[in-house]
Amino acid sequence: MPEGDTVWRACQRLNAALAGHRLTRTEFRVPALATTDLAGVGVREVASRGKHQLFRFDNGCTLHSHFRMDGSWRIYRRGQKWTGGPAFQIRGILSSEEYDVVGYELPVLELLPTDEEASVVGHLGPDLLGSDWDLDEALRRLRQQPARTIGEALLDQRNLAGIGTFYRAELLFLQGIHPRRPVAEVSDLPRLVNRAKQLLFANRWRVEQSTTGNLRSAARAYVFERAGQPCRRCGTRIRTEEFGPATQERRSYWCPRCQPAPTAST
Repeated sequence: MPEGDTVWRACQRLNAALAGHRLTRTEFRVPALATTDLAGVGVREVASRGKHQLFRFDNGCTLHSHFRMDGSWRIYRRGQKWTGGPAFQIRGILSSEEYDVVGYELPVLELLPTDEEASVVGHLGPDLLGSDWDLDEALRRLRQQPARTIGEALLDQRNLAGIGTFYRAELLFLQGIHPRRPVAEVSDLPRLVNRAKQLLFANRWRVEQSTTGNLRSAARAYVFERAGQPCRRCGTRIRTEEFGPATQERRSYWCPRCQPAPTAST
């Protein structure tokens, strides 16, 4: 699933293409919006909120979308061939005089009043790349469940919005914290959260997410998707497992030496 920096960058590009322009054509290939026509409506802005995309229009409505695992918005110059996938995967088309913006495999696409956006994103915690970022509020939310593992808590978008499995794994490695350590036992939680913001900020304009400083495909990560390979710091084999609530298990990676597991006494 795309993480917060990827969604932020996508919305920046969408905003540059559409904001300040009127739509000349729209088409929505989802049942709830099949008869909706926004031609002639102006686009105020396209903004991200965590992993959500919000297209705000001058008629007081917002188009809400979410990529989840496979969705994407592609931008094409008018007349340019669309190359995002077969036509049956298209869920939405927003055209201006200059661009066609085409949404592929979007699992979430809905229209709602802009003043009711809280109904779809109001549950989210502070956005690591958003204007609403509030470190104290993020820490307050994380500390509400002190016995919860830090690995689960970081992925919960209700605590802070934008972290996915890549940044979870890399962040915990960089801070030397095992993903199963309880939140209450993380010695410097503010530093951990600030590091998360720094990582997303550093990668926000790059397609290649990297925490090592190396943009080569095999060298961008310390532990993520490196199970069985030697740790870049100590040489110990990286381990992996899936854990979390039964319906939300996500794969985690860590170095057993650099990130020692919590003991039964802690």
